[in-house]
Amino acid sequence: MSQRALTELLHGKGSHVDPLACVEDLSSELADHRVAGFPHSIAELVFHMNYWMDYELRRIRGQRPAYPAHNAETFPPASPAPEAQDWDRLRERFADLLDDYGTLAKSSAEEMRRQIESSHAGDTKLAGTLEAVLWQMVAHNSYHTGQIAMIRRMLGAWPPRRGGDTW
Repeated sequence: MSQRALTELLHGKGSHVDPLACVEDLSSELADHRVAGFPHSIAELVFHMNYWMDYELRRIRGQRPAYPAHNAETFPPASPAPEAQDWDRLRERFADLLDDYGTLAKSSAEEMRRQIESSHAGDTKLAGTLEAVLWQMVAHNSYHTGQIAMIRRMLGAWPPRRGGDTW
């Protein structure tokens, strides 16, 4: 696939909704609201996406982040509803990480073929180039952004201010 497609999907073009647009206009109250039958709030999903984007960025930069023993570690610990400034910081971090990935998506062909060192045994089962890691992150974010879109619909908060499919 092309770098153009990678960049477009990262920022929600084509069949993907813009991940940032899905969260930038939400209040902290809506972001923390849970809908019946779904285990996470929007704020928890953003925390989770930030966790994995940060994890993979550290790997890309040659660090060896510890791989979590359980998926629950990639979500925030149970706590009272976040303060508005906490939600603002979570969204700002999300935007910054998406920008970092956008920059990486424009890397040279040679850089895209660079092997990313594994942090745990599971990494060795997947393609390990920079390009492969970026595509994995696009897929991961798309999956969770779709969940956010569905939660927003259930909360009567769809479409986002910048728009989104309503059909």
